[in-house]
Amino acid sequence: MKTIQCLVSGKVQGVWFRAWTADQAKNLNIKGWVRNLEDGKVEVLAQGEDKDLEEFKKRLLTGSPLSRVEKVECKQIEYDKTYEHFEIRG
Repeated sequence: MKTIQCLVSGKVQGVWFRAWTADQAKNLNIKGWVRNLEDGKVEVLAQGEDKDLEEFKKRLLTGSPLSRVEKVECKQIEYDKTYEHFEIRG
């Protein structure tokens, strides 16, 4: 299992982006979390199989129907915790 951290920029707060992201994660068997950042970006930590994470990144670029994603920056990270679910954080 691989862990990636993504920062999503654009109009991604106040447009149901976190709930949409959680739905996409659950559909792809991705675990982890999503949260809003104070600078207007959304941070995502995702754990899963390579092919599922690749599809998840593609979907993040599309975004929720009301969002306007300008940029998605993802990097693989070493992470010592394994999540059981995907959750929405503050």
